[in-house]
Amino acid sequence: MQEPGVPLPCDERLLRICEHMMNAPASEQSLDFWGEQFGASGRTLARRFKLETELTFGAWRQQMRVAEAMTRLALGQSVARVSADLGYSTVSAFIIMFRQVTGESPQRYLASK
Repeated sequence: MQEPGVPLPCDERLLRICEHMMNAPASEQSLDFWGEQFGASGRTLARRFKLETELTFGAWRQQMRVAEAMTRLALGQSVARVSADLGYSTVSAFIIMFRQVTGESPQRYLASK
């Protein structure tokens, strides 16, 4: 199992987006929304994001959420609480995403630590 890394971009606009997402991991703000804030198109931000992080914005957000989930689970938070705090509509959706990224369920991940 490989724990996901979360690369950060250098572009100031993208870095501000990443900081927002790390402070509010359940945020669903799109790059189009952010483009309006920064006077750029969502497509421009998406291209820049991919160039600087080698990930799409969606993949980056998923990896950031998994890294945050790992921290919260290790601190003893329940899977249900972590799932809700990270913006998943159901615990099942969170578990499926966690397993896709890490190869293990949250419970199995914790047992291996």
